[in-house]
Formats: sequence, structure tokens, C-alpha cells
Amino acid sequence: MACSAFARPLLKSHSSLLHHQPEKSKTLFSIPFINKPHPVSKTLFHSSPNAQFGLRASKKRNLLAGSTIKSKVRASAEGEAKSLGSDATYQEVFTWSSVILPFLFPALGGLLFGYDIGATSGATISLQSPELSGTTWFNLSAVQLGLAVSGSLYGALLGSILVYPIADFLGRRRELIIAALLYVLGGFVTAYAPGLGIFLLGRLLYGLGIGLAMHGAPLYIAETCPSQIRGTLISLKELFIVLGILINAIGGWRYMYGVSAPIALIMGLGMWSLPPSPRWLLLQAVQGKGSIQELKEKAISALSKLRGRPSGDKVSEKQVEDSLDSLKSAYTDEESDGSIFEVFQGPSLKAFFIGGGLVLFQQITGQPSVLYYAGPILQSAGFSAASDATQVSVVIGLFKLLMTGVAVLKVDDIGRRPLLIGGVSGIAVSLFLLSGYYKFFGGFPFVAVAALLLYVGCYQISFGPISWLMVSEIFPLRTRGKGISLAVLTNFGSNAVVTFAFAPLKELLGAENLFLLFGAIALVSLVFAVLVVPETKGLSLEEIESKILK
Repeated sequence: MACSAFARPLLKSHSSLLHHQPEKSKTLFSIPFINKPHPVSKTLFHSSPNAQFGLRASKKRNLLAGSTIKSKVRASAEGEAKSLGSDATYQEVFTWSSVILPFLFPALGGLLFGYDIGATSGATISLQSPELSGTTWFNLSAVQLGLAVSGSLYGALLGSILVYPIADFLGRRRELIIAALLYVLGGFVTAYAPGLGIFLLGRLLYGLGIGLAMHGAPLYIAETCPSQIRGTLISLKELFIVLGILINAIGGWRYMYGVSAPIALIMGLGMWSLPPSPRWLLLQAVQGKGSIQELKEKAISALSKLRGRPSGDKVSEKQVEDSLDSLKSAYTDEESDGSIFEVFQGPSLKAFFIGGGLVLFQQITGQPSVLYYAGPILQSAGFSAASDATQVSVVIGLFKLLMTGVAVLKVDDIGRRPLLIGGVSGIAVSLFLLSGYYKFFGGFPFVAVAALLLYVGCYQISFGPISWLMVSEIFPLRTRGKGISLAVLTNFGSNAVVTFAFAPLKELLGAENLFLLFGAIALVSLVFAVLVVPETKGLSLEEIESKILK
């Protein structure tokens, strides 16, 4: 998420890929449930294991007309594909628009984050040019340039800190609306800045929008989408970041920064049109933040809209009632509203260890440093494009898109753990190969090129999308807002440390030993993935909380 591209634009290996366009015909997703027996859980937005209820509900509602998805989820026991109690299956029906829009508008927050990374590279060149700047303050010092480039990173760090105590008060929808407003304000102030001070203020405001958007977007998507395609949609959200990096606005620095404002306006208006997260509404109910009956009715209405069903339909009502009963039961013996330190206790601490560990390793395995060497590596192999940093970034970016597409297509098929473990293994191998290239194989540039592509490809199927997918789904509902805020802070903070430590480490250790160090860290992260990270494929958020965290 956070990337060194704030300090070295376009050198960020971030995740993502847009999903393929759905066909107009009906699509059937068939996904195994879980591989061990369990009691029937009462969940929201998930194909209930109670197959008989599902069949009755689907018979009562004639919702199969139009462009719809029929999601078939089979319960399995001991790894065998068989349903619980019978061979019947539950079919959850929802329209394509009901899935796409609650994904698209939050994902625009990721696009604007990536766009800032990409635009900053060209904008800083324009800003410092006597001919193109159009200002009298174009002759920036090293410190001033660093602040101009990294201003949004500092804003994102501040935003992730500020949102920690108020995330559950704001709710996912309002948080994303505020993020969009900050994007608009930041882009406008930066574009029309009369001096450096106002320019830096605009960068800070835009960064605040990044901090809120990178917190609220995975929350909203995870809590509103069907569980069987949750991995795909959150991974697709990451694509928008890479797409944003690849977008190159034409014009001077004012235009480059200003063009983000209308996109942010679309994001804000889109989020305004969407309902709040039903899970957040129910959390407010069990925490005594309002009338339980009123909040329950709002949750039913929101879920009906998110699934493209008639308002107040019986299926949504049943799902909300079951989920509310489950939440009441879970929190009977707990305080209705925990302290700000609750995330460091019990199941929440376990979730933070998993999610925070993943986003930390995502940064400290050295992906900013690897891409820093992309130009010299490709140039030594005879690729003329390596002389042009922008062209190198486009080539690497397109390869990222390709490999992230693999993750998007497979994450809800083969699961999170296989992609993560396989990808991190490849990252470790690539880092050792790069170390060997600078130490032993300098005459064989194809080794470095192969290692570079191996690193980028493996990162994009593992740490890139999987880290943020796991973060969005691993925390209990009670502390999900605070937990993801801490994960975002960990990501941006560790990125800042890696970015600022890169130059002195490179000078102290040399390239060969620096890559060797990153390779050793990658091995530690591989052990972490194998021993600590659970598989969440096919589980609802409530099942993850009840089965993995307790």
C-alpha cells in the first residue's frame, strides 16, 4: 500500500488487478465451504450452511430474472464435497450492479492513491523546470523536494493515526465520503498553490485522504460483498492502485495534481449513493449506539439494496436477524463498547499479529529497493527502455497487472495460503539470485533480469493482494475498524522506514549484501506464512471470527 514511490515515484510494487468483465449471462460460482465439520453458523452476506432454509428462501423469491449471479456454495466435511445434512445447496442471488457499484466507488480511492504515486514523478520534474514550472519558487532544495514528494505519505500516516479512535463512530461509508472530500480539497489546493507552503498543505490534505481511503475501502468491500467472491473483489481493488500508477496525465504539474479532483468527486457522489455497511449498523446496535429495532431495519434495507433484492425481503431479514442474534450472543459477557486498546487483547491481538505481520513483511522484504535497481538491471541486459525511467515503470507496471490477474482469478479458487506461500518462496529465491548477480554473476545480466521479473511476479501474487485481503477479513467485527487502522499505520510507517533507510544501507552494505539481507528477511516471512497465516477461503467474516480467532 504505502510505497517508496513517495520518495522515488513509480518504484512501488503494489498489488492488484481488475477483474474480467462479467458476461451478461448468468455465472455460477461453485466453491467448497470448509474442510472440517462445524456447527451451523449464523452469518450475514454468506451462503448459509442451512441448505433447507436456502432452498425455501430461493423458492419464495423469484429473483433469477435479469443479469444475476447464482452463487452455489457446497458445505464439505473432512475435505469431501458433501452438504451438511443433505445434498441440497443454498443459492444466493444478486445482480451484477449490486456487486460492482459497492466495489467500484471504494476502489476509486485506491486509484487516486496510485495516481498520486505516478503523477508525482512527472510533476516534480515539471515543478523544478524554469520553463515549465510557471512559478518563482521552482528552485527547490533537497529538503523541500523531499517534502513535496513525500508530503502525501506524511498525510497518510497522520490519517491512519487519526482514524484509529473514530473509525467505528464514522462508519465505513462516511469515512470514504470524507476521504473523497479530502482528495478533492487536496488536489484543488495543490493545483492552485501560489507558493510552496500552500503546495505542501495540499499534499498533506491529499495524504489524509489516502490514509482514510486505504482504511475504509477494504473494510467496506469486505463487509458488503458475498463471501465467496470477497478475495476476488479486494484483490481487484488493489489493481486500481497499479492502474493509477500507470496513468500519466499530460500537462504541467498543476494539471497533473488537479485532474485527481473530478475523479474524487465521482468517488464521493458514488459512496453517497451506496448504503452503509449492514455489519457496521448491527455493531452499532449491539454496542448501544441507537435503537436496536431501527438499526436492524436499516441493516435489512441496506442488505436488500446491496443484493439487488426488493426492500425488506424475507431473505435479507432472516440473515440480519441471525447475524444480530449471533452478535448479541458473542458480546453478552463483554462491555458494549471496549477501550481503544481492545485491539491488543484476546482474539483481536491474534488478528493483529497475523494482519500486521503480513503488511510489515510486505515492506521490509525490500520491494522498493528491488525496483530501484530495475533500470540499471534492464539496461545492463541491453534493453534500451531502461534509459527512460518512465518506460521502465510502464513495463514493470504492465507485468504487475498480468501477474496480479493470476492472483485475482485464483485467490477464491485455490485459496490465500497457497498463493502467499508460493509467492514468498519465489521472492526469497529472487533476492538471493540478485545478491548472487552483484557478487558472482555480473557477466550474466539475464540472471538479474530473470530475478527481477521473478520478484515482481511473485510479489504480485502474494504480498501485494493477499496481505490486504487478510487484513480486511481477519479482524473481529468488534475491533475491525481499529485493527485495520493499525495495519495501515504499520504499512505506511514501515514503508517510510525502508524508504529512508535504503540509501545508508546501500552505502554501508553494498547491493549484494543488501539483497542478501532482504532474502534472509523473506525466509523469515515464509516461516511466518507457513506457521501463522490461516486459510480463510470460502468462510464468512463471522466464521473467521468464530473458528480461526477463538
